Amino acid sequence: MSASARSPLPPFDPADPLGIDDLLDPEDLAIRDTVRTWAADRVLPHIADWYEKGELPDVRGLARELGGIGALGMSLEGYGCAGASAVQYGLACLELEAADSGIRSLVSVQGSLAMYAIHRFGSEEQKQRWLPGMAAGEIIGCFGLTEPDHGSDPASMRTHAKKDGTDWILTGRKMWITNGSVAGVAVVWAQTDEGVRGFVVPTDVPGFSAPEIRHKWSLRASVTSELVLDEVRLPADAVLPEVVGLKGPLSCLSHARYGIVWGAMGAARSSFEAAVRYAKTREQFGRPIGGFQLTQAKLADMALELHKGILLAHHLGRRLDAGRLRPEQISFGKLNNTREAIEICRTARTILGANGISLEYPVMRHATNLESVLTYEGTVEMHQLVLGKALTGLDAFR
Repeated sequence: MSASARSPLPPFDPADPLGIDDLLDPEDLAIRDTVRTWAADRVLPHIADWYEKGELPDVRGLARELGGIGALGMSLEGYGCAGASAVQYGLACLELEAADSGIRSLVSVQGSLAMYAIHRFGSEEQKQRWLPGMAAGEIIGCFGLTEPDHGSDPASMRTHAKKDGTDWILTGRKMWITNGSVAGVAVVWAQTDEGVRGFVVPTDVPGFSAPEIRHKWSLRASVTSELVLDEVRLPADAVLPEVVGLKGPLSCLSHARYGIVWGAMGAARSSFEAAVRYAKTREQFGRPIGGFQLTQAKLADMALELHKGILLAHHLGRRLDAGRLRPEQISFGKLNNTREAIEICRTARTILGANGISLEYPVMRHATNLESVLTYEGTVEMHQLVLGKALTGLDAFR
């Protein structure tokens, strides 16, 4: 007798139409629920106000709370980190970005960039000094790679470090740095005579400053800064010893991009759910607009792209957990999911009509945030070229 004959089919779940939750084990679900509950309690009641004011109050307090639930550096092993799976980290990113991209960015930069760089390329002394406090949220980190004139072309960075006896002298500027103004430590990448090197920079050293960037219309509930390094003197042991060249920062970016693959679907899910709720209650011409064919077509298309994106993220997470995820595959996910997420938000805005631009609903906030997510950690064009090179064997970057 077939399985279908022995037991009835489960009911259709509009929140999980493909049954993706069946792929998750109890620990996966528990982690997801913990992060979702934290975001619902600590972020959602306040996020519209934070966004409107262009601030993220008590960043350090939020970081400590995130450390308390194991969300900082959660896929790293040891040093107070949770040692979670890649899928579990992805689920956390999805739930955080369903609240707001700025909150997920805080966590991504802390764990996937700053902590990851120290964990993978740092000395044992560097790991012991920084990682436990960062995992607990007691120390906030930032990651300095992008420069005012060199975003997609990090090989042309102008920040440089020169030897002075046994010390290093670090000079340059970095731009669009999440967490910069509140960080206690910065991982900064610079040109040296040996090639590109990473430096662990305490932010209280003379010559370091991090003025906050204002007048943003995206990621408004996030601390974004410029890093200014004016002949910052560092001891010999400030350099990350285990990597030379761009493979260092680029491997960190791959880890962060993986989290974005999941996170973008959180913003999309929040906007989609808002559109469904609105369509079921908003009446025009004597009945809910969700009963009109054009609205249902929009909702169906949004659901297709949302859950295909989540399924793609899950597949990439399983590959990462198995040690089989290639950078080109991360580009596949980042390109698809950010692009589809922003389209879902824009379509949701049309369903909400004029209400779609109000902060009473999350849709426009997510859409404007995703304009940044679409660009950072590799623009659409850069990921298209990564895939183009992988598909053809021809390098269009030069």
